[in-house]
Amino acid sequence: MSRSTMSSRERVGAAFAHSQPDQTPCDYFATPEIQQALLEHFRLSEDDALLDVLGTDIRTVNPPYIGPPLPRFDDRSTMNIWGIRKRPLPNEYGDYMEPVNFPYAGWSTVEEAEQFAWPSPDWYDYSAVKQLCDRYPDRAIMTGTFSVQDFINGIAFGRGVEQTLVDIAGEDPVYLYIVEKRHAFYMELISRTLEAAEGRIDIVLCGDDFGTQRGLLISPESFDRLFSAKKQEFFEMVHSYGARVTHHCCGSSAALFPRFISIGMDALQTIQPRAAGMDPFALKKQYGGRITLHGAVDAQGWIQEASAESIRSEVTRLIEVIGEGGGFILSPSHNLQPDTPIENVLVLYRTIAEARGRRASF
Repeated sequence: MSRSTMSSRERVGAAFAHSQPDQTPCDYFATPEIQQALLEHFRLSEDDALLDVLGTDIRTVNPPYIGPPLPRFDDRSTMNIWGIRKRPLPNEYGDYMEPVNFPYAGWSTVEEAEQFAWPSPDWYDYSAVKQLCDRYPDRAIMTGTFSVQDFINGIAFGRGVEQTLVDIAGEDPVYLYIVEKRHAFYMELISRTLEAAEGRIDIVLCGDDFGTQRGLLISPESFDRLFSAKKQEFFEMVHSYGARVTHHCCGSSAALFPRFISIGMDALQTIQPRAAGMDPFALKKQYGGRITLHGAVDAQGWIQEASAESIRSEVTRLIEVIGEGGGFILSPSHNLQPDTPIENVLVLYRTIAEARGRRASF
């Protein structure tokens, strides 16, 4: 077995630099149901303690929210900083937070949008960031969420999916105004966070869903006209602080990979093997050395049903093939879903531990 000789931060840095780390770095994403089940399995009360047990390399730090109190309602719904109210709606396996108020849906003029109470980057305590980072001296540190720079999902939550797609097709001024508000907000939020971290943040997580299961949600030309320049500006800002970008994108985004690379995207998070063109082995062969793949353990149905032997075999293959020469952070392709057997999650991280030359304690 190979032995670990790098710190987590060094390991992740090598992966982003497309040089061979001592071991393929790993990450973790899960729904609240899986998170709670794992905490109970290990008899833990803190999320960081769970990540320590699983042996993951990345920790997340975001500035604490200190803005106006966010409303909570009797039906368990909550309102976020964008004025979008979400309520947990049951499905076959658990609950999922879905929008229920659509506050932007009725707007037909920019003047109406201008009257909305938009959030301020001043609603966060940046003075706490450095101390939070100091808790993880040897880990790679990530800031941000899937919602950062989310110009499609984030707006659809407030305007409706159908209306948002119509807006994109027609380049509606109201939609473009909301895009500008989100872009300016996250440019300032993330730049102030990176500044406060004094070089200690390594990765910024941002997101947008440009793909469906079978292909792109929007045309490459729409991406170029509406989003490319803003994405590039954001990436360049992140790079100016010495950090890297990992960009969440569900579905099939393979047709945009050349554009992603040209505008400076360091990594794509959510390598979803069942989506068209997203086989990680093919992507590695075509784009290895130019963009880091972040994900690739299929959480869309495979890990729910796979045998322990299949999980060990596939994870080992990912490490040996996709991890060769760097450019890979191994993790679930999306949040581990509530129907995933806990034992299968344990096999995943047990296999990673064994590849690093240590016997997992679980």
